Amino acid sequence: MKYPKEVKEQAVARMMAPRNEPVTKVSRELNVRAWTLYAWRKEALQAGVVAPGDGRNSEAWSGKAKFAVVLESAALSEAELGEYCRAKGLYPEQVRTWREVCEHAFEQAGGSNGKPERKRLRELEKELRRKDRALAEAAALLVLRKKAVAIWGEGGAE
Repeated sequence: MKYPKEVKEQAVARMMAPRNEPVTKVSRELNVRAWTLYAWRKEALQAGVVAPGDGRNSEAWSGKAKFAVVLESAALSEAELGEYCRAKGLYPEQVRTWREVCEHAFEQAGGSNGKPERKRLRELEKELRRKDRALAEAAALLVLRKKAVAIWGEGGAE
């Protein structure tokens, strides 16, 4: 069945923040099948709507949705951020926390161009090569000992 654009927009708005109404409730009130509502919500998310709605509180949103909020709100002033948060059903403190988490994630991912990590990797590779050589030498000594025992017997060459 083809629904008017207004019905679709109303349904999606009700399922998204700040209302976050359950799909079953919207389905019952608008007389639209639940699977249709799920498809509309999925389309809206793919089109760039930030808040995933679906009845979950904002702390249960995906990392992708939280990151999108951080990006959208990065250049906003305090007043604009407050207005943005009211429209999305968020608190400015949440957005600030998410921003800090994003910044911290970049620091952990090697914000210093990875130089300390590369140095540590070289050290570990050097140690691994040293241990490989030592292991090979020990294996060679064991083989030589076994051959010596086979040639001269258990007592050795006397």
